[in-house]
Amino acid sequence: MHLPTFPSGPAPRLGAALILLSAGGCSFAPEPEVPQTVQRVPEAYEESTPPRDSAWSSVHWWRAYDDPTLDRLVDTVLAANLDLVEAVGRVEESRALAGVALADLLPSLSGSADANYSSTPANAGFGQIIGGGEEGDSTASFRPDRFETTDYSAALTLSYELDLWGRARNDRGAALAEALASESDAQAVQLGVLAEAITAYFEVAELRRRIALTDEAVGVLQERADLTQVRYDRGLVTSFELYQIREQLRNAQAGLPQLRALLTEAETRLAVVSGRYPGELAALLQEPALPEGDLPPVPGSLPADLLWQRPDVRAAGRRLEAARLRVGARRAELLPGLSLTGTLGLQAADPENLLDLSQWFTNLTAGLTAPLFQGGRLRANVRAQEARYVQQTAAYGRTVLTAVAEVESALARHRQEAERFAFLRDQLQEAQASVDLQASRYEAGVTGYADYLDALRNRLVVEGTLAQAARDYALSRLGLHRALGGTWVPDPVPEETRGAPEDAS
Repeated sequence: MHLPTFPSGPAPRLGAALILLSAGGCSFAPEPEVPQTVQRVPEAYEESTPPRDSAWSSVHWWRAYDDPTLDRLVDTVLAANLDLVEAVGRVEESRALAGVALADLLPSLSGSADANYSSTPANAGFGQIIGGGEEGDSTASFRPDRFETTDYSAALTLSYELDLWGRARNDRGAALAEALASESDAQAVQLGVLAEAITAYFEVAELRRRIALTDEAVGVLQERADLTQVRYDRGLVTSFELYQIREQLRNAQAGLPQLRALLTEAETRLAVVSGRYPGELAALLQEPALPEGDLPPVPGSLPADLLWQRPDVRAAGRRLEAARLRVGARRAELLPGLSLTGTLGLQAADPENLLDLSQWFTNLTAGLTAPLFQGGRLRANVRAQEARYVQQTAAYGRTVLTAVAEVESALARHRQEAERFAFLRDQLQEAQASVDLQASRYEAGVTGYADYLDALRNRLVVEGTLAQAARDYALSRLGLHRALGGTWVPDPVPEETRGAPEDAS
């Protein structure tokens, strides 16, 4: 077997030099510019102090509730929610588009195999040029009436457009930035889905608790109304007091259907976000619980750097970078482009000789194209992309500004809801103490049974209010996690680096 020999000389060296030139070509993308609102981001939030001895990261923030039922629900949502499946599909699509953009940076290689058969009359075409078939020609008797040729070839063609001005590199970088932005979008969808599931979970827990308390309150009010009716018949109370007790009983009874309707709605939302039908929710939900005590405290030193873990902030920053790079790509389209095409193959008159490597042929072509007149389309594309870059700069600054405001509001609300929850827990203790006191006074014959029922009803009202406060307290914690894009987990920082600005990440 003979090894093929390939042509040498200036052409291959020229191609290598042009490829190196393309790899180190320039870029017309504008310099990165940070919006003013982003430059002025504070080091810490108003509701916290700058960190000193902790670093922070985003992990399983829902475990702060210390609720195994909620943990199982979250695991189910992460595995079965259809919005998350759709978001993952969008991420895969953006990654594939980034791969498409990469193709412009690489040579394209194609293979071909051809078999050609030609049959032409001798007195036409090439035969006519050489005088075939003319009368009076002494050689006419030795020439065929037709010319027949058969040709077989197999070749590889390599095409490459040199990225002299950075168009392909900028488009590739923009596609990568968009892929990263889509990943952040998927994380934002995940955060929103979990927030929706946890909100519905605590609503279900609160509504079930209030329905149970209302049922108990209806029983107490019914007993109180019956007792008042007896006392009214004896002339011990006025009709106004009797009608007042009956009105309270009817109001409590009328509230039950509304509470049950709200419960059904919350359970339905929870089933949908869990990827289940409402009838399949019972085995998953079991007994949802409201917070009974204080949740783990929020660190007093939340750095503003936690802002950058918010997926919407990351997505906006990455889309800003994509818009910047696309400006450079559109500007590069105004300039000439240089492309190289090389073909290497084998050619023979019969299939057996097609495998003979001595039958090789080669061809190298370099082409220069320049956009001379496009009706203003290319320059309009540049202006349009520059306008998109301005829009994205403003959008990024607005996203950061809004995120800081949301965190400040969430911190303040969480603190206030915690104070309200603690106050109502103390009030419940006082209401229970009143019930115990009236029960002992009734047993001692000091007061009547009606006083005990009134104290018991008051405790049930306080319990209902406390259930709503517990829900609001839990949801305020959820709002804080959502505003921060996750949670905080204190990690020990080496002593020698403690206090350095880069510790907060």
